[in-house]
Amino acid sequence: MPGMTWADLAPWMLSDLLLPLVIVAVAAYFCGCFNGAVIVSKYILRDDVRTHGSGNAGLTNFYRTFGGPLTFAVILTDVLKAVVAVWVGILVARYWDGGFWNQEAIAVVYGKYWAGTFCLLGHMFPCMFHFKGGKGILSGGTIAIMIDWRIALVVWGGFLILAVLTRWVSLGSIWAGASFPFATWFVYHDWILLLLGIFIGGLIVWKHRGNLKRILSGTESRFSLHHKTDEGASKT
Repeated sequence: MPGMTWADLAPWMLSDLLLPLVIVAVAAYFCGCFNGAVIVSKYILRDDVRTHGSGNAGLTNFYRTFGGPLTFAVILTDVLKAVVAVWVGILVARYWDGGFWNQEAIAVVYGKYWAGTFCLLGHMFPCMFHFKGGKGILSGGTIAIMIDWRIALVVWGGFLILAVLTRWVSLGSIWAGASFPFATWFVYHDWILLLLGIFIGGLIVWKHRGNLKRILSGTESRFSLHHKTDEGASKT
């Protein structure tokens, strides 16, 4: 702001920008920590999914290990937590932007991306489950839908095509992560959102780095509608 020194600006930023960012980050992170696969397997089935198959606390490993109708409970948990997290970002952006942004619309978009980032961090590194979480596909896909239908179309469209054609869920997941920043730039042409998009997409690709190595070596297991025992479970 013209004529303002850093000493004048710092308190304003603390009250009008930093605090809402922290609130959204903390709330979204703890939403993300409610990992459906861990909660259902550990507290309902009494058999932690992370001790089976790939050791990953994700939907694919849960389905391959346990199968059954409780898979829908895992899906519901991971979808709802992403919806709640993003809505926290939306509401805070709408009612507490402190006049920092020129218009509410862009503030809401920033709120969505900021909340989505920390929701994924909570899902992947949940503090209540020893920082061993999932790979973020279901929650990340929900976040993409909440952000913009055009981004969701690119992310989900490529995911479904690749997963159906190859039966490698991990290949579709890598596409989802890699395409997210490109779709973000195509829709918004905003550098801050691009950086957040790169971080979100990069997290997903990084979590699937082992799958990528197995795809390239031809040893990645393919998805089946029939769940498998530990011996046959994939490392997806």
